[in-house]
Amino acid sequence: MPSEPTEVQVRSGVEGDLDALTGIYNHYVRETPITFDTAPFTPEERRPWLLSHPEDGPYRLKVAVDGTFQGNSQRILGYATSSPYRAKPAYSTSVEVTIYLAPDSPGGGTPSGRGIGTLLYKALFASLADEDVHRAYAGIAQPNEASTRLHERFGFRPVGTYREVGRKFGRYWDVAWYEKEL
Repeated sequence: MPSEPTEVQVRSGVEGDLDALTGIYNHYVRETPITFDTAPFTPEERRPWLLSHPEDGPYRLKVAVDGTFQGNSQRILGYATSSPYRAKPAYSTSVEVTIYLAPDSPGGGTPSGRGIGTLLYKALFASLADEDVHRAYAGIAQPNEASTRLHERFGFRPVGTYREVGRKFGRYWDVAWYEKEL
């Protein structure tokens, strides 16, 4: 008998999420060209990343969780972040955004089909509405039609492609860059 669908909730990420978030990210490191990191991280190595996304300000971490509890915790289905676009001060009103879904979450590990990516981006952009952020950018390793569709649904427009900018799994990958006015 199929299990009852559960409600997906989106909340800010917290330190207790670190192991699960690291596990999700490491899946993409090991199995896909979606990130150009090539070696998995330990949770301790990812701690500075997590701490760089507080509950307020322009750099946010939103986590989608299964609405039911397993023990004392909820299963993390994915996350979305806004992070500094570049380190130089003049870029401070621009953010780079991204989404990663758990490989076993609805949508099969990519932001497609089940609405988790949509929920995450809605929450992320709502949290940025009152921040001093002018533009959001997303770099999408190619090909990735699901991610491209998601970003275009949120008003992102292509601004260019870096050809063969990253090498992973013995081949070169393009990255298409998208921009959204906030």
